[in-house]
This record gives sequence, C-alpha cells and structure tokens, in this order.
Amino acid sequence: MKPLYIFLLFLFIIYSCSDDDIDTGTPIEYPDISNRLYAGGATTIFLVSSQAYGSPSPDLSASEKYDHTMGNLFFERSFITAPAPLYGGLGPIYNNVSCIACHPNDGRSNFPANINALSGFFLRISIPGEDAHGGPNPVPGYGDQAKNQAIFGYQPEAKYQVTYTEIHEVLADGTVVTLQKPQYSLTNTYIPIPPETMISPRIGMPVFGLGLLEAIPEENILARQDINDDNGDGISGKANYVWDEVDNIIKLGRFGWKANVPTVLIQTIGAFHGDLGITSPYRPNENSYADDGLEDDPEIDENTVKLVDLYCRTLGVPAPRNINDPIVREGASIFGKIGCVKCHTPRQETGYSPISVLSYQTFYPYTDMLLHDMGDELADGRPDFLADGNEWKTRPLWGIGLTQIINGHTRFLHDGRARNLTEAILWHGGESEDSKNKFKELSLDKRNALLAFLNSL
Repeated sequence: MKPLYIFLLFLFIIYSCSDDDIDTGTPIEYPDISNRLYAGGATTIFLVSSQAYGSPSPDLSASEKYDHTMGNLFFERSFITAPAPLYGGLGPIYNNVSCIACHPNDGRSNFPANINALSGFFLRISIPGEDAHGGPNPVPGYGDQAKNQAIFGYQPEAKYQVTYTEIHEVLADGTVVTLQKPQYSLTNTYIPIPPETMISPRIGMPVFGLGLLEAIPEENILARQDINDDNGDGISGKANYVWDEVDNIIKLGRFGWKANVPTVLIQTIGAFHGDLGITSPYRPNENSYADDGLEDDPEIDENTVKLVDLYCRTLGVPAPRNINDPIVREGASIFGKIGCVKCHTPRQETGYSPISVLSYQTFYPYTDMLLHDMGDELADGRPDFLADGNEWKTRPLWGIGLTQIINGHTRFLHDGRARNLTEAILWHGGESEDSKNKFKELSLDKRNALLAFLNSL
C-alpha cells in the first residue's frame, strides 16, 4: 500500500499548488473599485450616450455655464473663407474647418479611410535641431505641421501618404494578432522639403477632463518621476518642460501626445492657428507661406479663444460602469498585477482652481502625466522639447470604454493604428514590454476580464 499512498500524496501536492483557475471552493477576493465611481470628482456625469463626453460639469456657476455654452458654440462652429460676416478666416491652408471635426462629440477621431480627407489626423514635422525655446525646429517654409488642405486659389503645403507592414503577435493560447505598422510620407509638396525632415503622426483625442489635469499640482506629478529607474522596476517616467508663449516662461508640459503643451489655453491657440489657419491676438500672422491679403488679422478675438479654453476645461467626465461586476473587478486586479498601474496611475488630486468645481478634487484618470519610452515600434524619431523620439505621455484611460458608443470606432494610440484595445496593448514596448508580455501570457478568460475592466472606464 505504501507506493499507492505516495502516488496519492503526489497528486494532492500537484493539484493543491495549481493556479487560481482551479476552483478550490474559496471565493477569490478582487479589489473594491467602487471608490472610483466619481472618475472626475465633482465634475463626474452619469451618462451612457453620445453626449457622455460633451456635457458640462455639474455645479458650474451661472457665469461659467454661460461661458461654457458660448465656448461650445465656437468649438462646434465650422469656419469659412474670409471675407464673411460670421466665422470667417479659414485657411488659406489648414487641416480642418472646426474643433469638433477633429474631436467628434468631444471625443477621439477615427483614422480616416482617405488619409487626405478632412479628418482629425495630421502630421507634425521638424528638422534636426531646436527652436529658440528648446522645442522642435520648424521646417523652413512649412513650420511644424504639414497642412494638407487649402481654400480656393491656394495650394496645400503637401499631401499625406501611408503604407503598412505587418507585425504578428502570438498569444499564449495560440491566438495570432496581426498589427499594421504605418509608415508616413509627404507627397505633392508645394516646395521641396528637406530630406532630413522628421514626420510624426497625430490624431485628435478626447477633450473632456482637461481642467482637472491642468489643476494637478506640479509637485504631485514630479513626485512620480524616476528618470534613472532608481527603484529598479523598469519604469522611468519623466516630465516634459515646454515653452508657454502667453506667459513667456518654461512650464511643465501636460497636454499633447508628448506632453509638449503646458496649458489648455496654449493648446487652443495652437489648434486655431495650426489646424484651422485662423489668426488670433496670440498668433496674429498666418500659419505658413500663404497670406490671403485681406489685412483682417487677427481673425478672431482673445475672448473667443478664452471661451473655447474654458469650454474644454469644464467638460464633465463620464463615470465608469459595471464596477461591481466580478469580471470587471477581476480585470482591475489583473491590470495591477501585470504592471499597467505603474504608468496608468488610477488616482490623482487637484489643488486650487479658480473654477471651484475643479478645486481640491480626487479623481481617477489613469495617467501619471509623464513621458515613457514606448519602444522602437511606436517611435516617431522626432524629439519634442525633453521628449525623445521613443517617448510618449501616458494617455488617460477614463472614458475609453465609451469610444464605440460616442465615436463609432475603436481606434487608439497617437495615430489610430490600433484597431481595438487588444492591439493597443500589443503595441506597447520599451518600459511597458514586460506588461505586454504578461498580457500575452494570460488565458483567454483573464484577457477578457482585463478588457472588460478597460471597457468599464
């Protein structure tokens, strides 16, 4: 009987040490994420509709509500060729005709079926070196953004072209995911473009919650820096420092795909000028070689710019959904265990803001606001202030699960190359390589739980 006893003992040891997929009869405890229900603190809204990104924060003052509404009017307005009694000044060269066209329903732009159609996609450009403030060195005759549209009688600076190569990722269960890696170039340029020109794609991102991100105290963001990876966890986030053209000083970068913009106001100024070709008191000269000769600059006033700025800062943040679902809670646990939280930091706090609903809030954007090396496959090779060609800012994940409902697609990353969340994860490299590999090793059930968690945000 002794050999049989040993054999049975061996079987007991093997099965008692198996992973948590085995039902031992003991319920698995997953983290309670109910405290994250108010994703935007006091700005949280509870909508699951096409308006979930585009509704004002609750509890705005009467004057803030009025200004928000006026800002919304300008954000959604299509501008036209000057001269015009209202909303003139488009172009002469530009990328799109309105803010909402690049941020549909205040959300994420889709990758265009026709890359040269009006869309939320465009190309940043620069040549080696730096400008006077340490930023990208503009291309002579072009600036830092290639405009692929023009009003009647003018030629666009260039047209865009994209080709693809395939990358195959094999998951632990044998699933093969085919990624499409884009390569971008400029064609039909109005003048020769320098051969050393660096090209970086961009696609319009959601604009809600920006006021909260702007109100995070700088010291809170810097406290998460670990430039030399002193703690040895493989993550070495760093802050970007960029030029503020309004205050004429260097400030912490908070916005843009490379944290290359310090404030929502600067982002708004740049969008009017670079994307729409509209001059303002902040940038009174046309955005490139073309001048319409109307001597009507600036084409919009300072108040218009500031109303759009306030509109973007006071949009509400959609609440997460299904946060008590056991599968969602399991996904939240996996999100932490495979290391996603090291960059996609769930919790942030604001300091004082002149907009009271933004002041001293605890909120859950899932970003550390820092730059990270995302690997060679995502690299654009184009430096932007302190960001090198491999580095990108951690994107907030709040509201990501509503993308299909609100924007009708699931394209993600800085150029929309990822066609769904699984592809977005598999594009991660560099500092996030370990987390990506752990994702690839998950069982189908656990991958689905992680995706359920992301889609609940």
